[in-house]
Amino acid sequence: MQNDFLKYQAQTSPHPLSIEISRASGSYIYDSEGREYLDFIAGVSACSLGHCHPAVVKAVKSQLDRYLHVMVYGEFIQQPAVELTKLLAAHLPAPLETTYLVNSGAEAIDGSIKLARRATGRSRILYAHSAYHGNTLGALSVMGYEERKQPFEPLIPDCEAISFNKEQDLSLIDTSTAAVILETIQGGAGFIMPEDDFLKKVKKRCEETGTLLILDEIQPGFGRTGTLFAFEQYDVVPDILVMGKGMGGGLPIGAFTASHELMSLLANNPKLGHITTFGGNPVIAAAALATLKELSGTDIIASSLEKEKLFRSCLNHPSIKEIRGKGLMLALLLESDEMATELILRCKDAGLLLFWLLFEARAVRITPPLTISESEIRKGCDIITAVLNDITNSK
Repeated sequence: MQNDFLKYQAQTSPHPLSIEISRASGSYIYDSEGREYLDFIAGVSACSLGHCHPAVVKAVKSQLDRYLHVMVYGEFIQQPAVELTKLLAAHLPAPLETTYLVNSGAEAIDGSIKLARRATGRSRILYAHSAYHGNTLGALSVMGYEERKQPFEPLIPDCEAISFNKEQDLSLIDTSTAAVILETIQGGAGFIMPEDDFLKKVKKRCEETGTLLILDEIQPGFGRTGTLFAFEQYDVVPDILVMGKGMGGGLPIGAFTASHELMSLLANNPKLGHITTFGGNPVIAAAALATLKELSGTDIIASSLEKEKLFRSCLNHPSIKEIRGKGLMLALLLESDEMATELILRCKDAGLLLFWLLFEARAVRITPPLTISESEIRKGCDIITAVLNDITNSK
């Protein structure tokens, strides 16, 4: 199987982890030989309720018996999609009420950029240095990492970078700017939090210049940082909200939400201003609806902050220079790139799954399912501590 995997399936890195998966349940993944791995990755923040959560599985199976794909997005009334978007609106502040369902976070980014340009009649998009919004051509155009962009240029025009948390750069937002797009918490950069009311200041400048604020909650959204969406903690409401990853409970989905007035612009001049064949797929919408109901109807989201405290108290090792992030979106900053890689690979051998961040090579991702138990947190932290002790003792 491994040889076929490497030969026939396109790869994204020279040395994939290559665990042959047989099944997954809760906080664990099992390989073809029956070995269990405690999962501190959760599909890179996607499996918010863990693997094969009963509510998600039940919703998917129920929808499978009714119908699968029937028509391109927005033409037929399909109950799971309608209920999902209505429930989202109930949990979002005004004027965020109308949601466009797509297939991924990156597609939602592209759709939000299109909407901003359509609404303002402007073309200029500002994004942040070290930003990561996905890998479609549009999302790549607002990635703040030139080395990764250069091989694919030319990208879409009129996209310029500002510095995250740098108030002086807000003067670059002017009446030619269609939108400022920011991650509420920068992910690939190393889980960088907004500081000194930076997001509020961005929104104020956007209002002064008629610019739209797009907040990317693809990773911090759906309860990962202690509220349904991280922007709720910063006293700011975006004009366009982008989501994905943990939204689907492990199935592929993305969305962008705005006011009804804004979103209606995609329906005319031209008609079909944004169109997607499989966005709003009823099976995936059913999974997302079940996920949102579970998150909003239990204490899972609030408990992520208590679990963060447990992680921070357990991960007390001199090789860990900093723990960045909030809730269950955490990153360990280690002494070097090499130590981060060694920790990830050795922990895999010890039955714990960790992963890298995209741009910060010293960082190790900890984004487990929000349903992870305290005993599983302690177990994983014990493995991390033991591996770090082995690494430092072998120097």
